[in-house]
Amino acid sequence: MKVLVYPHAMELGGSQLNAVELAGAVRELGHQVTVISEPGPLVQRVVDIGLEHLELPAERRRPSPTTVRLLRSLITERGFDVVHGYEWPPGVEAYFAAGRCRDVAATCTVMSMSVAPFLPADLSLAVGTAQIRLSVLEQRFQRRGGGRHSGRGFDPALVNLLEPPVDLAANRPGHPADGFRAQHGLDDPADTGLLDVVVVCRLVPELKLEGVLTAVHVIGELARELPLRLVVVGDGPAREQVEARAAAANKRAGRRAVVLTGALDDPRPAYAAASITLGMGGSALRALAFGQPLIVQGEDGFFELLTRESSRRFLRQGWYGLGGDGAATLARILRELATDEARRKDLADFGLHLVTERFSLEGAALLQEAIYLDALERAATGRPRAAREAARTIGGVVTHKVRRRRDRRRGTAAADDFNQLRDRGSRR
Repeated sequence: MKVLVYPHAMELGGSQLNAVELAGAVRELGHQVTVISEPGPLVQRVVDIGLEHLELPAERRRPSPTTVRLLRSLITERGFDVVHGYEWPPGVEAYFAAGRCRDVAATCTVMSMSVAPFLPADLSLAVGTAQIRLSVLEQRFQRRGGGRHSGRGFDPALVNLLEPPVDLAANRPGHPADGFRAQHGLDDPADTGLLDVVVVCRLVPELKLEGVLTAVHVIGELARELPLRLVVVGDGPAREQVEARAAAANKRAGRRAVVLTGALDDPRPAYAAASITLGMGGSALRALAFGQPLIVQGEDGFFELLTRESSRRFLRQGWYGLGGDGAATLARILRELATDEARRKDLADFGLHLVTERFSLEGAALLQEAIYLDALERAATGRPRAAREAARTIGGVVTHKVRRRRDRRRGTAAADDFNQLRDRGSRR
């Protein structure tokens, strides 16, 4: 197969990292894979693993008829069999680009916390958690049949579960971290014995900021009595807010208890430097591969330690959560870990075993290949509902854009649409 992979962005982030790593793994199965995207730090990762990269302009409408025409011309000129968009705008563009091309399939992967309801129901879709897959299936059953238990003309096989994979060869215990420690002043002999709590994330208001600010506050308090230091790896529009809270926390602690490093094109040294990791989604899974205990972060005060018992919840709903006691819960977990080295070792070993057994990149590549082949088989048999689904999708995109424009005028627009837990129900 000739596959064109289209990530939604190329700054450091879970969905686009998955797109690049999985593209490389599918290439290793014997397929020709090309990546098309806007410029960004992850383009170098594409080049480093030996994939061809085609550039899109960073300033463009999303989705855009211009991009659809470009994708369609690439299908014609280069003979691509599959166009694979990550997140909803590339997914919509891939759908319309492939729709007029015989025997060409479009697929879409959504690693956000919810799926845009206007995505075409005849578009091959992969989502990252069993709970989100169930939510999409319920939506589509209701829309197709008028009720939860009827689904005339609906094919649930078009909604696939593809959990975020981890490249276990590239992400592993023992990855070099000395350079990272030296660069950010984490190797001072006076700090010997400190336990570094590392969080790697974009500093944006949606989804992640609340938990990061809570962690800054909690570490600032605990650092007066426990050997803890928070290392925040990432950048974004909320950085100044995090810096201000970090300065206040350090003042309370009487030492450098919170360190902001900025974004890293390659975050592996940061994960490797951790004694304890804090994260959600793909970042949480990647952290497990480095063999340290994990605290899963969510929204509205959610923090939970990954244990054998809690793993069942995360395997079902994904690596996040909603609701909890916030600072009190996080402080309790950190006290437990900071004072019990054997507990840290046991949890680290469990997490490494879990990610190795369930989330390998090689296994995900085989599943992705199967999704491509299934989509191609469906494309060859025609698209009986294509006109109806295309019209519904266009209407849904227009309505969504109007709503976003209104929210921007009011100052309430989210930077990452369809990526907030607390708003997920209102979008259904």
